[in-house]
Amino acid sequence: MTISTVIFDLDDTLLWDKKSIATAFALTCEKAASIVEVDAKELEEKVRETARNLYSTYPTYEYTKLIGINPFEGLWGQFDDPTPQFQELKSIVPVYRKDAWTGGLEKLGIQDEKLGAELGEYFVEARKQSPFVYEDTFEVLDTLKGKYQLILLTNGSPSLQNLKLKITPEIVPYFDHIIISGNFGEGKPAASIFRHVLEVAKVDAKEAIMVGDNLMTDILGSSRVQMRSAWINRENKPHVEGVQPTYEIHALHELVQLVEKI
Repeated sequence: MTISTVIFDLDDTLLWDKKSIATAFALTCEKAASIVEVDAKELEEKVRETARNLYSTYPTYEYTKLIGINPFEGLWGQFDDPTPQFQELKSIVPVYRKDAWTGGLEKLGIQDEKLGAELGEYFVEARKQSPFVYEDTFEVLDTLKGKYQLILLTNGSPSLQNLKLKITPEIVPYFDHIIISGNFGEGKPAASIFRHVLEVAKVDAKEAIMVGDNLMTDILGSSRVQMRSAWINRENKPHVEGVQPTYEIHALHELVQLVEKI
């Protein structure tokens, strides 16, 4: 059956989120290095390590895994969402940011809680000022718009994912529907959210294709509803046993020819 609907992941598929986070870290660590004697690269490594460890200790951890919110999103998201789980996360993240940066400094021998708090807030603004989009994103969306129903399916907090879209406003008009896991209550790879997408799109799984960079969310989840998938493997990552994409591409622009052939 031919494809009528293309479902896109957002982070590291259309938006270059890894670069945005790396840029925010670089800017914040350079600021730290201008204030105290510290190596910016080493500080980034220690803060990332501290953040991952802290994130897993909070009572919200299982929920963030369910919805698909990673530790570095926790370092800049405000989580102004109405559910009790997001409100709990909202109350945690100011302390989390301060403790992640303070802990990173401590691992390099610097005891300065005030600076840690300052860097935590600086990182939030640095990330907001660092939106990056892959160079072929708009070319591909321009080509597909009007020929296919386009849907954006993204894991995360509605407030944070919508903020990402707000600072890259060109993306939203391309999509017929935008579905965020935090609104639905469960994230990729749950089959339930993929079934929800199909209901919203009013199509059968055989008429749709999921396009994403993550084998364990985008590709695994779409396979659970027998939907075809295109894995964007820009970094030549290894395959995972038991998770098999229908197609593998190495740049987004390869998708155009692929969907036209199906």
